[in-house]
Amino acid sequence: MTTSQEMSPEDIARARLAGLRNQHRELDDQIAAMAAGGVVCSLTLGRLKRQKLALKDQIARIEDDLTPDIIA
Repeated sequence: MTTSQEMSPEDIARARLAGLRNQHRELDDQIAAMAAGGVVCSLTLGRLKRQKLALKDQIARIEDDLTPDIIA
């Protein structure tokens, strides 16, 4: 692999961020489908919500790393 084809750390972080956002959206859809279905296992629903929250924390951490620090 040549230098021009390698991804920068920022590009890697942005790709990871896109993947995490996609996973977060999929979990949100699963939770909504479970709630709409009527039959809800509270343990499964709780697990999905915890996973979604963990993804949200990871997304926020990566977004914070990508955002430059601006001193006002």
